[in-house]
Amino acid sequence: MSAMLTLQGIGKSYPAGDGHSSVLHDIELNIQRGEFVALLGPSGCGKSTLMHILGCLDRASSGRYLVAGQDVAALDADALAALRCRTFGFVFQRYHLLATASACDNVALPAIYAGLGHGERQQRARQLLTRLGLGERLRHKPAQLSGGQQQRVSIARALMNDAPVILADEPTGALDSHTGGEVLALLKQLHAEGRTIVLITHDLDIASHAERIIRLRDGRIEADSGSVAPAAAQAAGKVGRTPLPAARLTLPARVWQALQMAMVALRANLFRTALTLLGVIIGVAAVVTMLAIGNGSKAEVLERIAAMGSNLLLVRPGAPGVRPSGNIATLTADDARALASLPNVDGVVPMRSGSGTTLRLGNRDYQSEIQGVWPSYPQVKNWALSRGAFFGSAEEQQQAAVIVLGQTVVDSLFPLGQNPVGQYVMVASIPFEVLGVMAKKGANSFGQDQDDVAFVPLSTAQSRLLGQRYVSSITVRMASIDKSSVTEQLIGNILLARHGSENFQVRNTASLVEMITKTQNTLTLLLGSVAAISLLVGGIGVMNIMLVSVTERTREIGLRMATGAPVGSILLQFNVEAVVVCGLGGLIGIAIGLLAVWGLKLAGVSAVYSLLPPLLAFSCAFVTGCVFGYLPARKAAQLDPVVALAAE
Repeated sequence: MSAMLTLQGIGKSYPAGDGHSSVLHDIELNIQRGEFVALLGPSGCGKSTLMHILGCLDRASSGRYLVAGQDVAALDADALAALRCRTFGFVFQRYHLLATASACDNVALPAIYAGLGHGERQQRARQLLTRLGLGERLRHKPAQLSGGQQQRVSIARALMNDAPVILADEPTGALDSHTGGEVLALLKQLHAEGRTIVLITHDLDIASHAERIIRLRDGRIEADSGSVAPAAAQAAGKVGRTPLPAARLTLPARVWQALQMAMVALRANLFRTALTLLGVIIGVAAVVTMLAIGNGSKAEVLERIAAMGSNLLLVRPGAPGVRPSGNIATLTADDARALASLPNVDGVVPMRSGSGTTLRLGNRDYQSEIQGVWPSYPQVKNWALSRGAFFGSAEEQQQAAVIVLGQTVVDSLFPLGQNPVGQYVMVASIPFEVLGVMAKKGANSFGQDQDDVAFVPLSTAQSRLLGQRYVSSITVRMASIDKSSVTEQLIGNILLARHGSENFQVRNTASLVEMITKTQNTLTLLLGSVAAISLLVGGIGVMNIMLVSVTERTREIGLRMATGAPVGSILLQFNVEAVVVCGLGGLIGIAIGLLAVWGLKLAGVSAVYSLLPPLLAFSCAFVTGCVFGYLPARKAAQLDPVVALAAE
């Protein structure tokens, strides 16, 4: 039967300047199952280094080390972690307990990496602590325990996975003689149950409790009292041993466990966590708010264009390249009639306008713009009336003195709120009957008051008010905006044939909408990019804090590795912590961003709620956590267990 632990020509050296410093030299050693061995020697003789090699916390520089006949040199980091998890239990001089965890959670730590479920871990940890006399201290944290109690917790942790080998490094070094005696008694009891005990000490009195004493000096074995056949190991049953079930923790369970550990770690330093969250919160809130403002401004501009008519074609007088003017006499009402017969034309309205015309009611005068139009104007312009009616074909044919007022004109001539319908206003010394009042439209995208206008029949304007037979513009309403380009081309062809020259211009509001939409999208993207930069800065802050956290928790990482944590578990734990920070910050940032948008809307700022910006912001925050959490997690996972345990 092979030895439990076999060392063949083991040597260990460390880089020192331009050369190497040797700590162990050609160690030959066999430790049988069930032995109680003491490694005795003065400080600096290499006994702790030897224990680290025995516990697979460190690798030998030369020679072979076999655990139950298996050469550990062939094992990768995860295989070594699994070997430590199932084979070794560590009892450290400085206890190495997690300061933020209870005694029960400290004991249960190795079983996490053995795959035991939460309920089973807690039950087993309680049983072990109760057995070691700490049944009333289960929820106490290390700072609330005495040195002897902390060492008992450390021993219970070493027993959690029912490890067959217990490695105790100066377990009584920080204890008084009475408490140290109790710890030695516990080790003897564990040995009696069939476990292999390797005790590291510099004290001969403590070493004398072991069955076999191996003396070390200057990195070499100086003396070995020889192997003693352990009676307990020969017994048919091993009293007190509770075999640990095979690992069965699924990936979701591992993630859930990492999430729980992440929450504990983040709660341990709330102020720093809050500062880390702040960067992500500001970034996400900025993304949500900026995009809402950008989308709101775009919607407002498009709404104003829609009010003007996004399915309209505007024909203005003057050759291309010449600034359009209402005084250029190249368009007539007959041109409008010719265009009305074209396919995809839903309505046509010619217009003759004159500004600065005085309207009088009693002793009150008001100057406004008079527009002569066809009766089809409200339908073509999609402009409803708030009172009365628009004039019809009969009034157009009879050149009737009728008028429809805009709301601004009504407010100026009828300040007391009288109903203007049926009353008469004087225009150029001619009494005009008010037939109706247009619905209020407000200012257009250029800041002009659209309600400061009055409408009369085109024939009336041409013959009785403004003179001349030409029109200032022709507005064409299309049935389908998808055919706007074809319709625009047909209009050009008809007018070119009628005029003999291209003395007109056709403007397509659909192309204006497309241009403005593209411009607004660019501005929204710019706003989103600026906000995303703040989120990036927040992500860098997360990475920085996580790197600090790795540095501060180096010993914790070493302890987790010593108790069997594989590289993937360390990676998962620190990545999950970063994702939790960014995810929580993302949710809070979304809430603040939506609240800010609500406040802006109350203040009259155009902002639009939509699902995409919050989803985008949260996704970015989540990805930020994954990306910026990977480097610190990778650094933690690549730490050497023995170096991490020795960190201050």
